[in-house]
Amino acid sequence: MTGEPGTAPLDPSRKGFRSIEQTTVTLDMLTAREDVRQFVESANQALRAMGFTEHGERHVRLVATVARHVLVELRYSPREADLAEIAGYLHDIGNIAGRSHHGQTSALLAFPILREEGMSAQEIAVVLGAIGNHEEEYGEAISPVSAALILADKSDVHRSRVQTQDPAEYDVHDRVNAAVQRSELAVDPKGRLIVLELEIDDSITPMDYFEIFLTRMIMCRRAAEVLQCRFGLTANGQRLL
Repeated sequence: MTGEPGTAPLDPSRKGFRSIEQTTVTLDMLTAREDVRQFVESANQALRAMGFTEHGERHVRLVATVARHVLVELRYSPREADLAEIAGYLHDIGNIAGRSHHGQTSALLAFPILREEGMSAQEIAVVLGAIGNHEEEYGEAISPVSAALILADKSDVHRSRVQTQDPAEYDVHDRVNAAVQRSELAVDPKGRLIVLELEIDDSITPMDYFEIFLTRMIMCRRAAEVLQCRFGLTANGQRLL
């Protein structure tokens, strides 16, 4: 095959040219990489310094697990569940470069990693689309993998995520997370229903949570619809949505 007119044909022996054999990439392959582990750790260190809630190994592991669980429960293919798990683990690595538009930065950082491991272009596109669309400010569920990531990410709310030491310095995210004693994303495949169940102490009312996180819950509702499900929210046993 020749290149464009006036250029030399591609030569595999040239420095920098590499043919990548396609591989079935798994989460274990990615977590074995030092750069991936460092990106996750450094991203959370950056957010801690800026006063944000925890986005480190605990968070990304949980998001990966829940995203996989959502698709498994709803009988999506095993490979789609794999890709949701991978997207869940990599979705926040872009925080090392700043909080603004970190979803898109995460996708840019994830691309060469997935490419080096040998993931097909088709699967890379699915993972990057999910990662780049998980922020409520501008994201949208564009696939089952994307929808599962959104639901898993937005359902991780708990007091253990608060990294600010002084309660007087809590922002709205700290206050809400500090008040949540338990959170669980329940999936009912027969009823096609996905419910975020919360237990909240008296420091914040269920309605306060709903008002603060209204955009997140709207995003979850739309994500559930992509999965042909309804989304619900309960707090202390009371149905809010």
